Amino acid sequence: MKYLAGYPPALLAQVQQLVATEGLAPLLQKRYPGSLHEVQTDRALYDYVSELKSDFMRKAPPLSKVAFDSKLHVIRNALGTHTTVSRVQGSKLKTKREIRVASLFREVPLEWLRMIVVHELAHMKERDHDKSFYALCEHMEPDYHRLEFDVRLYLTHLDSGGERLWASALPGPAPGTAP
Repeated sequence: MKYLAGYPPALLAQVQQLVATEGLAPLLQKRYPGSLHEVQTDRALYDYVSELKSDFMRKAPPLSKVAFDSKLHVIRNALGTHTTVSRVQGSKLKTKREIRVASLFREVPLEWLRMIVVHELAHMKERDHDKSFYALCEHMEPDYHRLEFDVRLYLTHLDSGGERLWASALPGPAPGTAP
């Protein structure tokens, strides 16, 4: 249960019991019964992130790129990244900011996508995962900690051999399959 490291042993025992009895999937589906969100393309993700940014972080610098990244979870062991690249062009310093979100978030409830976007937007102001960082996350998403925990539960479900719970709700063939 690598995704739940740091949580109290009593809570880990409850999760282990749910994994053993295959009760984790029904619990998550009960908490998030709806269909998938509409944010399926990089352009839609950029618009979604820009809207959240304009609602909560108007003075933050603009984003150059926002995209889903299929290699993110595997290579960097992260669900999202926020990068800032500065380049000297002539006598000017140009800065580009990018947010990348793991492709896994195409096939989850909107609340979870919002949680990871809020997390990455918070990194624009706060670099470290400290008290002020999480306060900013909670300002943008009051249920941030519950949503983060539920994502960790879902990752534990997938890691224990469970199937993707919302993938079947996508229109057309499932990702990674031939049409």
